[in-house]
Amino acid sequence: MPDAIPPGQPPLPGGGACCGPSRGSAAADAAIHPAPSAKAVDGTPAPAARPGRDTPHGMVAIPGGTFWMGGDDADAVPGDGEGPVRQVTLQPFHLDATAVSNARFADFVEATGYTTEAERFAWSYVFAGFVHPGARGHVIDARVPGAPWWRAVRGAFWRAPEGPGSTLDDRLDHPVVHVSWRDAAAYASWAGKRLPTEAEWERAARGGLDRRRFPWGDELTPEGRHVCNIWRGEFPVRNTAEDGHLSTAPVDAFPANGFGLHNMAGNVWEWCADWFSRDWHAAGTPRTRVDPTGPPTGNARVMRGGSHMCHRSYCNRYRVAARTANAPDSSAGHMGFRCALSG
Repeated sequence: MPDAIPPGQPPLPGGGACCGPSRGSAAADAAIHPAPSAKAVDGTPAPAARPGRDTPHGMVAIPGGTFWMGGDDADAVPGDGEGPVRQVTLQPFHLDATAVSNARFADFVEATGYTTEAERFAWSYVFAGFVHPGARGHVIDARVPGAPWWRAVRGAFWRAPEGPGSTLDDRLDHPVVHVSWRDAAAYASWAGKRLPTEAEWERAARGGLDRRRFPWGDELTPEGRHVCNIWRGEFPVRNTAEDGHLSTAPVDAFPANGFGLHNMAGNVWEWCADWFSRDWHAAGTPRTRVDPTGPPTGNARVMRGGSHMCHRSYCNRYRVAARTANAPDSSAGHMGFRCALSG
């Protein structure tokens, strides 16, 4: 892979733009006037599953109960609000075993004629080193402050993830990307599901383990094995792809965690239902400890799990407790989702 950005432009530690640039992050918003937004999806949960129902195809039953949520890792990104570590109680629910794939999203689009927000805005964010050669003339002259490796590319969307000229020919089993929170919620509604709450996502990601750093334990590479798809090498100029993947990986590329869920760390960021807050959950009240759904309002939605672009040098957010957020209309080449179902 060629250098993604000149070596003289080092990344800045932390910062939301690093992990998921907002449409308001770059001068591109001043250069492009989006088409009128589609009616927003409010994320209302789907009806609860029938008591005793069989596990729906492609989903995993997550047992209810109390678990330790949050983290106090020394290498947490300041200001992300990972703590305090607290006991949270949840009802049983189901979660997709994998992130939603390109093939599954294509079924949704074919059935409904849905148009994603990236298509309506006519651009989305692509990592500089991945921009398709045929799309170089479509790069908007704008940089994301603190994250110069992002490019706003005209014509980048879920079917053309690296911009015009790129395709999904060999990636139908990879996670769909360039989907906003609203796109994810629309798919979930069509599927008779919903997006998971942040607490549900973390409960599921832990796979039954107690206060571990990763879905499989405390070691990033147990016994020297790569068990997730993250950036290997020197970010953002060199990715060795030691884990077998330069960009996204198939949705079931790595072993499942203790609950049977694949890729809960790395690969793509996953949207959650909650509005983001750095401190709402610090209050030890029932609404933050029993089936919490996050604050009632906000400006950004929670994202969890990290992505193939995460690296310990700047975005060490592939730990189970790590969290970030983005505006509901934002999209990029490393942002996807999976669905949940109550009961």
